[in-house]
Amino acid sequence: MKLGQWLGGLRARRDGAGELDRARVADAVDRIVALSPHLRMARRYEARLAPAAAAALRYVDGIVDAVPPAREASAAAWATDPYIHAFFAGADSVAPALSRSRDLRAFFEQNPGLPEVHAVLGMAMQEKRTLGVALEGETMRRDVVQETITFSDHQVRICGRSEPELRDEIVRRLVVQLGLQGMARYAAEQTRRGLLENERALLRTRLALLERKGAGVGGLVGARLAEDEERAGADELARLQDAMADNDAQIQRLGLRSEALDRELAEVCAVLADPAAHLFVQTRHCVLNKMNVVLPPERRDGGEDVVFQVAQVPTVPPQARAFTLVRVARADMCSATVLLDEAARLLG
Repeated sequence: MKLGQWLGGLRARRDGAGELDRARVADAVDRIVALSPHLRMARRYEARLAPAAAAALRYVDGIVDAVPPAREASAAAWATDPYIHAFFAGADSVAPALSRSRDLRAFFEQNPGLPEVHAVLGMAMQEKRTLGVALEGETMRRDVVQETITFSDHQVRICGRSEPELRDEIVRRLVVQLGLQGMARYAAEQTRRGLLENERALLRTRLALLERKGAGVGGLVGARLAEDEERAGADELARLQDAMADNDAQIQRLGLRSEALDRELAEVCAVLADPAAHLFVQTRHCVLNKMNVVLPPERRDGGEDVVFQVAQVPTVPPQARAFTLVRVARADMCSATVLLDEAARLLG
């Protein structure tokens, strides 16, 4: 089945995620193949990638749809918006944190007539349990266990001229991330193949030396080995033969080198077709007070609902980072001079 035929059938079908636009699936396939152009030489690469890319799009669409609408990120919003108040330590920290983003500044420069940019705000998140003070009825207690959430390391990397454009870009990048993970799995497989082949060469060398034992000076003069030495040599020979058989079986499971292209495409398709196993994004719903203390649902006086997403980033070691959508006005961006003064102040 060719890509056009499969996409035609897909366009005519609907599921719980709604109708998928054939152009979006084709674009996803093109973006993934662009990461590793030699995949175009694999058999039926389009027809094999298209259904996997469609599955990834459905899953990622659900993640992005769950992200709350973009909120104004400004010093003025810090006083009135519980989200911005929770994400930033103070009103005077909002503009400098956003203005330090090279991607955001570059986007404004590339769109000189744009008064406002929609962006993804990513943050490190730290959760702590401490002893604090809380009012229980009419009694003030000083030994209450409290959970606080703080946000730091504010980063803006993805920007858009509008919120729909931004959400589309997030979907595209997440699907590409899944494609990269599939390629990384294949690369790890090839690294393992190399290690196994090196191990096999060493085993063969040891096996050859053991089988030829006695063919040197001992064999020349007809020396005899002690019974325990013969038994140890036989045991070692059996172990080496078992290790060789296990090594060969593992290499066979990795497939022939001539099938490498198809196996790489298969790994990419496998990850795209099962995105939930490789892309972890959780929606967090908290009730926070002005000090970012998490309040229980039954005692939410002075607290506000704050919803944000937490993504597991595939770094070494893995990281969990919170993110949300924001709107940043050009007029609220700090100048380079202000940023230099801010850096000098922080450095003391």
